Amino acid sequence: MSIARICSRAACHRPAVSTLTYVYADSTCVLGPLATYAEPHCYDLCADHAERLTAPNGWEVIRLAPDPAASGPSDDDLEALANAVRDAARPLPPAPQPAPGASVEVTRRGHLRVLRDPDASPSGHTDQG
Repeated sequence: MSIARICSRAACHRPAVSTLTYVYADSTCVLGPLATYAEPHCYDLCADHAERLTAPNGWEVIRLAPDPAASGPSDDDLEALANAVRDAARPLPPAPQPAPGASVEVTRRGHLRVLRDPDASPSGHTDQG
């Protein structure tokens, strides 16, 4: 599930398309393509706010244009997808049979496992006289 990021400007609910980063040491604003992950000290901007961005007096704005070729899947992406499909199509090896008298895992929830007692009857009650 992917949640679309929205513009960081107050009262703007449009989808973000660019990421703004301030480089204080160089008095520079860098506006580039939307970052892969939201960073705490960066600002995501919609197309309108990115286009109208101005820097404080004495600051420089560097606008990094996105590479149009990078927007589509790369050869590496397609090869990884093909390998994943091939792996999914391979038959699973047969599950090993438990040794006689060994506990058998019935179910798992998180890190906890439920094991069936090898001496228990199928109804779950042990035969004790």
